[in-house]
Amino acid sequence: MSSLPRSSSARAHRINIGLQGGGSHGAFTWGVLDVLLQDTRIDIEGISGTSAGAMNAVALAHGFAKAQGKTALQAREAARESLADFWNGIVSMGALGQAQRAPFDLMFGLAGMDSSPTGPWADAMARAWSGSMSPYQANPLDINPLKDFVERQIDFERLAAFDELKVFVLATKVSTGMAEVFTGQRVTASAVMASACLPMMFQAVEIEGEHYWDGGYSGNPAIHPLIYDCDSRDVLLVQINPIHRAKLPTSAVEIMDRLNEINFNATLIAELRAIDFVKRLLVMGKLDPTHYKDVLLHRIDGGAVLEQLGAATKLSTDAPLINALHDLGQSHARQWLAQSACDLGVRSSINIAQDYLDAPRLPVRPERRSRVG
Repeated sequence: MSSLPRSSSARAHRINIGLQGGGSHGAFTWGVLDVLLQDTRIDIEGISGTSAGAMNAVALAHGFAKAQGKTALQAREAARESLADFWNGIVSMGALGQAQRAPFDLMFGLAGMDSSPTGPWADAMARAWSGSMSPYQANPLDINPLKDFVERQIDFERLAAFDELKVFVLATKVSTGMAEVFTGQRVTASAVMASACLPMMFQAVEIEGEHYWDGGYSGNPAIHPLIYDCDSRDVLLVQINPIHRAKLPTSAVEIMDRLNEINFNATLIAELRAIDFVKRLLVMGKLDPTHYKDVLLHRIDGGAVLEQLGAATKLSTDAPLINALHDLGQSHARQWLAQSACDLGVRSSINIAQDYLDAPRLPVRPERRSRVG
């Protein structure tokens, strides 16, 4: 497989990126990607996304696909423009009248009802969320304005023909509960919708005779394709779902949101536990390093600051919020680059056991620290 046009900087380092889902909080991830694309020390080999993370992934890749054959800097700018066009489109949809925007808001977010959308369609979706009606009863025609929007924003045929950036979109197969990774020509609008399909809100998405629900149930995001299908050892996780919450959720919306966070983080923690186990076996000399990759894990964590915003903001498409999240993502990305860019290619910049496993582990042998390049 060919690679993206490389930066002219001799210090450029290839990384893989995993993007969590989280409704409109994905605008934080937009800000992160916006900064990374401007930093010529970093090249992106592969990108994995779930739900809103999948939308960010395909928007970024679409920009690169449109700039195929152009210079590295032009390709980076095209990717930035594609992400900006996508999120500005989200804001434009949110500027519609309340009755028009209700279906879009409900579909894009995690469906907290405290935004009080009006109209019979929204009332039906509210009943579905409460469990009194399934989405097959509440929305029998399977109306999905978000899919129409995504199809207008992304040229999936062009994206399917583009093989210079590896894109992985995750959904959960309903029949088995197993993760399904869509990549290459299988990255379609339907795959992106499957990745964002909350089962109490939307009808399962059918692809190639199988039905799929939200990818968060089986990986948020999926790390394994970035390990097994990419060459770079470095994996950068952009996390927007908090692992820890100090405040006890008490309202129905808060409880449902926290349950979603726990369920969607559980799959990530399981993958990180496996990575931590392999890394320690490698340190102990019990695994052959020629057959097992020593993954170097990094993280830009928006969970702590996004925790303060509350569940309802995950479905807000208001311009001030989207732009504020974008700015927060930019700030966190710049801070991470200043503190941890020197770890790329050298060592992990997070402690998996300490941050995710809540269990003591034998210390990992310290690695020599050096600069990227």
